[in-house]
Amino acid sequence: MKFVIILTLLILSLTATGQEKKWTMDECMRYAIENSPKKNKQNAENSIYHQNYLEAIGKLLPSLSANTNVSFNFGRGLDAQTNTYTDINSFSNNYSLYTSLVLFDGLANINKLKMQKVNKLMGKEDLQKTKDDIAYETMEAFITVAYNEELVKLAAQQLEESSANVRQVKRMEELGMKGSADVAELVAKEAADNYNLTRNRNLLTISNILLKEKMNFPIEEELHIKNEMQENLIAKTEETAISIYEKAKDYNPKAKAAEMAFKAQQLSYKATKGTFFPTLSAEAGITTNFSRYMDGSEYSGFKNQIRDKRGHYVGLSLSIPIFSGFSKSSQVKRSKAQTVIARNERDETLRTLYSEIEQAVTDMNGQADEFFQARKQTEAMEIAHNVNQRKFTEGLVSAIELHTSSNRLLQAKVDEVNARLKYELKQKLVNYYKGEPFISE
Repeated sequence: MKFVIILTLLILSLTATGQEKKWTMDECMRYAIENSPKKNKQNAENSIYHQNYLEAIGKLLPSLSANTNVSFNFGRGLDAQTNTYTDINSFSNNYSLYTSLVLFDGLANINKLKMQKVNKLMGKEDLQKTKDDIAYETMEAFITVAYNEELVKLAAQQLEESSANVRQVKRMEELGMKGSADVAELVAKEAADNYNLTRNRNLLTISNILLKEKMNFPIEEELHIKNEMQENLIAKTEETAISIYEKAKDYNPKAKAAEMAFKAQQLSYKATKGTFFPTLSAEAGITTNFSRYMDGSEYSGFKNQIRDKRGHYVGLSLSIPIFSGFSKSSQVKRSKAQTVIARNERDETLRTLYSEIEQAVTDMNGQADEFFQARKQTEAMEIAHNVNQRKFTEGLVSAIELHTSSNRLLQAKVDEVNARLKYELKQKLVNYYKGEPFISE
């Protein structure tokens, strides 16, 4: 009994190992995002934004520094106790603690803090935009592979039909029902279909390589996709491009990143103008020291000197900029021009976003119309080809007519597949602009 159980488990294990994994579109997009160098690069940039934000916070906090030094004096020197010159060798050790706080600087540091906070949020939107771009590029490559797989299937069916027709016409030639011209025509048709199958297989291989590239998938491993297209969901969208755009500009990562880049530049401009204002700082410190002669004379102990010589001080420092060689005025004018650039880049981004939405909606609705027309065309071509197939058997049409009918049916099926897959791509793009992520949860 134990042997039977072990044998059953071994067979099931081998069966599971032999089954090749088929990747869905969502799985391909997730893998591409997780392994993308672009995403890793953006994560590193976001880490820089975070450090800049922490640095901006630190500039609003008091600074604290400690200092100590040790010195030996040989020969003539200043006595720290009597403040007179002496020729006796001496040793001294100084200690100090210093703190300062900027009370007012024209709000430059506050605006810099706000700017770095906006930059940090912008980095998050840039990361999401990078992920969306990776997902869309992967989806395009995935659909190209799915399209080429369908072409290979259709080409194989076409070749199978051509081979069957060749066998039939050769038999009919033996019976005296068809001539050599018909046989030659169908043999040529079989050769053309065989070439078409080979070409489509090569295109499938190339598209699979491109999908691996977009996913950053290991080159040496096989990649097989699982096509899950929903034909019955094909329909036009009732929403207009302008209604989708009005919502998209509030949550689309591209639009939000452009808006934040403009706000960050505005805050940078304000911070630059703040450098024209006086800077008021508060300062405080503690100093003490220890010293002794090196001639063996008596001296007060280290602890006592550190306590007795301790001094404290507080103060205010006011710095008023008067002239800096036009550097400050140049920075302000430069920052103002960069603000104008950021505003126009934001407006250009929003205009481009609307154009992309309008084109996506138009393409989606157009592909829906094309699919329905292609479906009708395929159904009509199938009926016509079946009639011609029967007529050819009865000797009512020539091999050339059958050849033409077969090619027209194949092209109709290709057009239908093309329209269906393009609709799938455009539908996901329109839904993305509506707020639906490319990858389903």
